Formats: sequence, C-alpha cells, structure tokens
Amino acid sequence: MARLLDFVLGLLLPALVLLHVFVSPYTKVEESFNIQATHDILEFGIPFENVSAILDNLFDHVSFPGSVPRTFVGALILSGISKPFTAFLSSPDHVQIAVRAVLGLINAAALWSVRGAVDIAYGRTAGRWYLLLQASQFHVIYYASRTLPNMFAFVLTNLALRNLILVKAMNAKSAQSAKRRRLALYLLTVAGVIFRSEIAILLAAETVLLFVQYRASITKEIIPAGLFGAGLGLLTTVSVDSFFWQQFPLWPELTGFYYNTILGKSSEWGTEPFFFYFVNAFPRLLMNPMTYLVCIPGALAIRTTQKASQSILIPHLVFITVYSFLPHKEWRFIVYSVPAFTAVAAAIPAWIWTRRTKSTAYRLANLAMIGSTILSFAASLLILYISSLNYPGGEALARLHALADAKTNLNIYMDNLACQTGVSRFQQLHPSWIYDKTENETKLLDPMFWQQFDYVLSEHPETVVGSWQPIEIVSAYAGITLRPEDEVDVLPLPYGLSSPLSIKLRDMYNSVALTARERFTKGCWPAVKMSPRIYILKKEDPILPVQKVV
Repeated sequence: MARLLDFVLGLLLPALVLLHVFVSPYTKVEESFNIQATHDILEFGIPFENVSAILDNLFDHVSFPGSVPRTFVGALILSGISKPFTAFLSSPDHVQIAVRAVLGLINAAALWSVRGAVDIAYGRTAGRWYLLLQASQFHVIYYASRTLPNMFAFVLTNLALRNLILVKAMNAKSAQSAKRRRLALYLLTVAGVIFRSEIAILLAAETVLLFVQYRASITKEIIPAGLFGAGLGLLTTVSVDSFFWQQFPLWPELTGFYYNTILGKSSEWGTEPFFFYFVNAFPRLLMNPMTYLVCIPGALAIRTTQKASQSILIPHLVFITVYSFLPHKEWRFIVYSVPAFTAVAAAIPAWIWTRRTKSTAYRLANLAMIGSTILSFAASLLILYISSLNYPGGEALARLHALADAKTNLNIYMDNLACQTGVSRFQQLHPSWIYDKTENETKLLDPMFWQQFDYVLSEHPETVVGSWQPIEIVSAYAGITLRPEDEVDVLPLPYGLSSPLSIKLRDMYNSVALTARERFTKGCWPAVKMSPRIYILKKEDPILPVQKVV
C-alpha cells in the first residue's frame, strides 16, 4: 500500500503541470523572449554562415530586443531537449505546448528530487506531505512550464536545495556532505551567473551558514565551487549570448543587474513596500494558510525538527529580507524559496499524522491539515480556470485562423495587447500569411500603413485607420458576479478546452445554473464575468461609385 501511495504521489506533480499546460496553453509578455527564442532556434537552427544576416532577418530578438539583452542559454537548452519530441508535430502551436511540457516536467522532476531529502530530514510521511503541499500551490505548478528566466533557474536552485537539506540533516563531517556542499554552491553560482543575478544573495547566505555552522572548507569547498561555477557560467553565457546578440563580450545578467538595480530602472515597473514579500507574496505562493500560520512556526519550535528547520530557512529568510530593499518587487523573484519553506512545513503535518490516534486534539489537527490541503487544491484549480481566461490575444489569433482561408496570402496586424496576451511565433500557423506587430507610433498614425492589412487584431478598433468591419470579439476574465445577466454563459470554457465533451459539460452546467436561478435563487448564481478585449477586424472593400449610363 505504501508503495502504491508513493507511486501515485510521484505522479502528482508532473500530472498537474501537464494539466496546467493544456488548460492554459498560451503565454504572456513576461515569457515572450524565451518562447520566441526557443521557436527561432527550433525553426531556423543555429546559423554558422551569414550569421548576422540570418539573425537580422529571421530572429525575433533583433526586431524586438527589449530594454536589455537576455540570455539565450535557457532557450538553447530547452530547444535542444525538446527537438526529438517536436519533430513529429506538424502544427507550430502544438510544438509550443510540447516545449512548455518539457520545461514543466523538468521542473517537476527537480521539485520531486527535493522529496527524497525531506524523507531523510523529517521522515517518509513528511516527504509525502511535501508533495501534497507543493502540488496544491498554484503559482509554482502554473509557472513551472512557463519560459521565465526564473523558471530555468528554478531547476538548478531545487537541485541545490536537495543537497543542502541532506547536508543539514546528516553528518556534516562526512566526505559525502562535503561533496554535496560543493555541488549546491556550484549550482547556485551557475544559476546566478546565467539566469538570475538575485540568486547571488541566496548563494552568499548559504555560504556563510555552511561556513559558520557546518565548517565548510574555504579552500576545498567554497572557493572551488565558486570559481568553477562562475567560470562555467561565464563561459557559457558570454559565448552563447555574444553570438546571438552579435555583441562581444556580452554578459546579459550583468547588464540587467546594472540597468535594473544600479540605475534603478526596475522601479519604473512599480514599487511595493518593504514587507510585501512577507505579508503579501509569500502567503499567496504557499497557498495553504496552515502552512505559514501553523506548520512553519511549529517546525521551528518543536525540538525534534528545530535544528534542521532553522538551518534550511535562515538563508532564505536572509535572501528575502535583503532583496526586500529593492523597491520593485514581484513574487517570481523569490520563488526559489518556496520549496524550502514547503519542505520545512511538511514536518508538522507528518508529526501530527503519527500522533493522530493519541488524543482528540491531534485528530482535529490532522483533519484541519487534510481539509486545508483539499481546499488549497480546489482554490488552485479555480485560479487555474480563471487564469486561463486571460489570454485573449492567443484566442483571437486562433479564431482568425479558423475564420480565414489558410491558403490565401493575407497580411495580419496584431496590436500590443494581443502580443502580450498569447500571441507568439508558435501561433503563426500559416506560411502564406504575413504577421505584423509594429509598435512604431508614427507608422500607426499613417493611413498608408493600414492599407497593407487584410485583418487586424486590436484592443481599440477606433484607433485603426480606415474602414474595418468587426467580425468577432474575444473576451477575457473581468471578475465574478452573483447576479449574471439572463442567458449569460456562467461558466465560459478555458481557451485550452474546446473539445465536444468540454462543450457538452459546460452546456449542462449552464442549464442547471439557469434552472436554479429561475426556480430557487431569485436570479442569483456565481458566474464569471467576461469583457471584450480583442476585436477581430476585417478590411471592408471600398464602395465604388455607380457609373451613370449615358
């Protein structure tokens, strides 16, 4: 029975990651660089002749470079791993799903690897609870397959975490522990050099703790790990990114750090108060209130779990505290700490579970833990459903592909919102169509610019110059209401679910909801509000003047 349970729990993370990929298949602007870069490498390969000309003419990052260069390393690795799986797919949008699935499964494997360390630190029951708690957290599962640079780094930070937990739970003086310390510091160094510079803070905090508490050798562990990790990371990123950006030498993370931190440009994207990560971001990331209100404090207080829990969490608390001094804050900047807090939290439900037969208090605590986890799963799936309705750009382009003739030569314009909410090069299905996403404001005011297009995807149709006919409107999530309008679709389908079975189930639910509203609830029923976001416009044929017959 225990083996069957472990087998099922082992499938939980990858199964949920794949579910999230299929229900919400489109990408947003934060993922844009890496998803476009992955497409271009898969589609055009790595040029070895006429490099500048090929990059300039075919690769997206040349036309849309962004504020600072970003690394191609993640996209290059992902495209290489994905190539065998995508070779059998004929449709580019299916290739995007496959690419995201590959990244998601790699992250699921890295998260699963932490479970083995939790087993040793707190026991097998804690390892099972770790998987349950981790799987019920929306953000980690939803974004595990998304091509943010943070999620490429996430693989390495979780592998480092596995080794660090093992070090802190076992004999620190053994040769095996020394190897694990070196490997963990090496992985964090590589992640920081190539993908996300903020990991340097976590690396520094872990290094100090390993030196002070576990007597890590400076000459045999810390310096070799740092030099080897920095050397390999720099060699990789400078060579790869100098090639693709045609600038030498180029270290994107250093450029980004200088631009965002030294020059303070990141604040232009918004600022948050100092305690944002602790009082806002982390409760949302951990999802289950029992995790941060009961489990983590309990693990730090109970003598049997205290030492290991403190050693695991102190570097992450230092990392989050130091990073809180940067005014611009986003949850993804601290996502690397979520598995560490989840691992520590897992110790308490396991501790309660083993004592559930001893008293009524333990039985109630056990039921509360189980109930809160079930509710977290339910809330996470609800947020998945809502999130899937926030990609009107991708859905609008998919509908246009269904409406227009694939074999006709057409020119399509996609505005800023469409490109930010789902449109990627993987969605550009028809070779005979030309897809344009010009942002130049001067061109957008020129009537001649618009003459070249047959269809336009636009958030604001009134700004499109010329005579255009709206042929379809794509809506997106706009909130929840308890008093939906008559005949409204109270449960719109996610963009990724359009099978006949899904449509039938949706129609059955809407029918039941309509009957309940009419007979029992006086018109009240929870419903999802949708508001128009992207208009699909078709150019109207000019009306020719009627010739008089003389």
